[in-house]
Amino acid sequence: MKRILSLITVTLLVASAAKAQPAKRRVVTPEKTEQAAKPANGTDRASLMFPTTASMPEDVVWKRDIYRQLDLTKDKNAPMYYPVEPMGRQVNLFTYLFRLILTGRINAYTYKLDGNESFDEKDKLAVKDLLERYGIYYEESGGKLTVADSDVPSAEATRYYLKESIYMDQRTGTFTTKVTALCPILMRGADEFSSDATPYPLFWVKYDDIAPWLAKLPMMASNLNNVTNMTADDFFAMNRYEGQIYKTNNMQGKVLQNYCETDSDMVAEQTRIEKQISDFEKNVWGNGFLPDTTKKDSLDAEMQADEKKPSRGLLFGRNKHKSEGTSTASARSTASAAAKKEKGEASASTAPRVSARRQRR
Repeated sequence: MKRILSLITVTLLVASAAKAQPAKRRVVTPEKTEQAAKPANGTDRASLMFPTTASMPEDVVWKRDIYRQLDLTKDKNAPMYYPVEPMGRQVNLFTYLFRLILTGRINAYTYKLDGNESFDEKDKLAVKDLLERYGIYYEESGGKLTVADSDVPSAEATRYYLKESIYMDQRTGTFTTKVTALCPILMRGADEFSSDATPYPLFWVKYDDIAPWLAKLPMMASNLNNVTNMTADDFFAMNRYEGQIYKTNNMQGKVLQNYCETDSDMVAEQTRIEKQISDFEKNVWGNGFLPDTTKKDSLDAEMQADEKKPSRGLLFGRNKHKSEGTSTASARSTASAAAKKEKGEASASTAPRVSARRQRR
């Protein structure tokens, strides 16, 4: 009997131990690991690790596309240009984008002669063609292209073309300015004999493609505070840049130089476009298109109208009767004063009347 009990106990212990063992792990091959590391759409994990702002909806009720030219020698745009050469982990925007394109993490698209960007598959720019077209020295080994830091023309990339979309989102009731595309420009040709440099637009990049990577690029935002407390994505999301308008999306596809004959005409047209945008934003929340002399806050206008109206207390209750009585009494006193005046004038023309008063004894 004891043997039977001991056998049953051993059997139960073995069964419980078997259930406690973890399931056999799935064997993952290196090929499957690489496939799992890539998202289904073929993009890099940076878009998942560093999420950025939501993209612009396609069915917005109002949108205006503006093209600006950014001069990196200005103070507001200087964070995109310095340091000119990499200093440890600090690199400027062009070097960062150039490395991403060289390693195939983001795509570059051909800059066309009309200046319009196209992000179609047929307009993708081959990296080798880019390097050879602009004389950038590179080395090729085993199908892999490498460019030394000293050969990256970051010092010549002193300008950018930037496209921004200003739109009204009816779902959230917000008025937003969002950067949609960037194009670095090389300024070449300036020497001791000529001070005018020739611009060479390199390529277009879609901002939504580079935004996750820009969220990893620290940027110094002030000369007074040397802490890199913002990223390149923050810089563009907060519209910290400054640039002049050189083109807008219009039905004729004209740039400002096509119909602005002089520099003063160009400045006037840029000012007019900026004012149109600001006026529309004001008109969304109030009467922004009215002339300056008639611009009044609606609340102030209502308050001024209420001041002109009679008080509510004079129309209801005792105050009404009191006001009526007061007005009647004032009318009577006025008539009485007029009568006395007439009577006094008449008495002055005749002899004075003498009366005798009886005295009490």
